[in-house]
Amino acid sequence: MAITLPGDKEFEKRPSTERKALKINLNDGVYGTFAEIGAGQEVARHFFRVGGASGTIAKTISAYDKNFSDTIYGEEDDKRYVTEKRLHKMLTREIMLLENRIPKKIHPNKMFFAYANTVATIDFAKKFKGHGWMGIRYQPAPEEPYNEIMLHVRFHQTEARLQQEAIGIMGVNLVHGAFYSHDEPKKLLKYLYDHIDRSAIEIDTINFSGPLFEGIDNRILSLQLVKNGMTEAVMFNPQGNNVLPARALYKKNILVLRGSFRPVTKVNIDMFEKSFDIFIKEQQVKEKNTEVIFEITLSNLTAQGEIDESDFMDRAKLLGSLGHTVMISDFKEYYRMVDYLSKYTKEQLGLAMGVSNFVEIFDEHYYEDIDGGILEAFGKMFHNNLKVYLYPMKDLETGQIITSNNLKLHPRMKDFYKFFKYNGKIVDIFEYENEYLSIFSREILTKIRNGNEDWMDQLPVGVAENIMKNNMFGWKSKKIKSINKL
Repeated sequence: MAITLPGDKEFEKRPSTERKALKINLNDGVYGTFAEIGAGQEVARHFFRVGGASGTIAKTISAYDKNFSDTIYGEEDDKRYVTEKRLHKMLTREIMLLENRIPKKIHPNKMFFAYANTVATIDFAKKFKGHGWMGIRYQPAPEEPYNEIMLHVRFHQTEARLQQEAIGIMGVNLVHGAFYSHDEPKKLLKYLYDHIDRSAIEIDTINFSGPLFEGIDNRILSLQLVKNGMTEAVMFNPQGNNVLPARALYKKNILVLRGSFRPVTKVNIDMFEKSFDIFIKEQQVKEKNTEVIFEITLSNLTAQGEIDESDFMDRAKLLGSLGHTVMISDFKEYYRMVDYLSKYTKEQLGLAMGVSNFVEIFDEHYYEDIDGGILEAFGKMFHNNLKVYLYPMKDLETGQIITSNNLKLHPRMKDFYKFFKYNGKIVDIFEYENEYLSIFSREILTKIRNGNEDWMDQLPVGVAENIMKNNMFGWKSKKIKSINKL
């Protein structure tokens, strides 16, 4: 009997990597293939090392040579091997071979799986830290349809050996979690980091698919990645599918609009359209090579210390319905966001923002947590090829339109501000809709929750109907309210 001491705290026990691998090996029903390319052979090694692998592993393969890999899985158009497309091909082929060579009629109680990864670790020059894709396609029970979990990782260690070890442990966690934690995907996400330091490896994209996960929206799981500190930012397209930031942003001109979008209003869309018109006319910008992002910081999703997931989904769905790509980040400060984007591109960057938000970034208190203060922050922000596209603000008391020419800053900041303005880093948006300057999302949100109906014409076409149809942001029609009173 285990001894407990006064003051002991309850905590969730996490089985070791060895125990997870052994549990899989000792299950007579779990049977499958490990296919690992590049630096990922560590995963299969864990299962072999603990014993009992003969009852679990039908085959392991590592098509390390590119020609062998192309012969087995097919040649990629882009000649790249560490890609989601390659991983999908690997999983598809290995499951097909497994079913052909291990007939189900002979093994009716088997739960087939294929685990695969394609990984590139740090190079000798240590300029490229490495990244990889891993995934599993599996049956949760005999004769059940297949389900799939695929994720992308980025390494932060500076030794190939350490990166390989991290992949090995995470691979075991994935296989174990797929079979034993699929009923709780949020917990499964956390379990992926069992016995791994989160600073060592980053998960920046994950997708669940299959009958087991029909009720799961991958955007919610993307949100969890940021919330849990597994990555700094995630992106998803208008259709709601997760996309890899590195792929979406690589060598692109990028225009970013930050906001709460609660809900998205006509002023948000006007700011986007007018800043975009200016942005694509910049000398180095080509429209076909431009990515527009509507970004929401984690702090804008937090209510009373907790993430309101339904509220988040309302915003994401409305932006998606308008055809926009959404980014969720933990970048409270603008300079951190710009620094993040600069990892993927050296092309033109643009920030579209209103005057009030722009004035806030000149508040020195905003940068007390960095050694160089506001000077360091602005150095990081503007040393990259960045321009700010400034949407005007109306002074509600005087009716004056405030632009870059008459905005008010602390006296210490005036000369600092002039440096950026005179160097063309701040561009005014003059072609705007004057009537939109009186639209404020917080006022609209209050009206929605109160059941008022005088807010609908302040939103883009189709958005108000979407809100009412799906009862977003706490909307309840007058009809519903009257029924509740009976």
